[in-house]
Amino acid sequence: MINAERIVRELDAHLDHEVRLVLYGRAALALGFSDAPDRVKHSLDVDAIIPMTAVESFRTDLAFWDAQETTNRLLKKDGLYITHLFEAKEIFLRRDWEEHLVPITNPPLRWLRLFRPATLDLILTNMMRGNDREDMADVEFLIRHDRVTPAQLEVTFAAVVIPDLVEFHDAFKRAKPVVLKLAQALSE
Repeated sequence: MINAERIVRELDAHLDHEVRLVLYGRAALALGFSDAPDRVKHSLDVDAIIPMTAVESFRTDLAFWDAQETTNRLLKKDGLYITHLFEAKEIFLRRDWEEHLVPITNPPLRWLRLFRPATLDLILTNMMRGNDREDMADVEFLIRHDRVTPAQLEVTFAAVVIPDLVEFHDAFKRAKPVVLKLAQALSE
């Protein structure tokens, strides 16, 4: 079983109400793409984005945090966890990213409603560490999978909202030419 699937199934088992989670990172690739590369299926964690409109409800949802804590405790022996839940303002995304969410329907779950950002937004999230080798391998998969063109990327780059930290702006500048080069090579 894919690690991300084990994690979300465990979390779902400890919930008693519906919760929407927007996955990103390797969990979004592993669960959101039927032909995801094997390397993403072995990621040890699940990362999620909390839309700004949902931040307060997440903060006050004690039952969710209890379920998350129980999940982490039970999966700790296998090194699996869900701890990285970031507010959308902390992630590279387009302004209208929420309008392009893609439902994740596998695995079937009782309480969790899973989504992933659109491919263009997933590419942006993978640029947060600059031109990190693993992130760029994931970007290459995304570009190839959805046949993303350099022109689409330029429009996306013009619409990105980057958190106001110099490190993030530097990371974006390092990753941008690498991502464009990947798209150019794959479109030829």
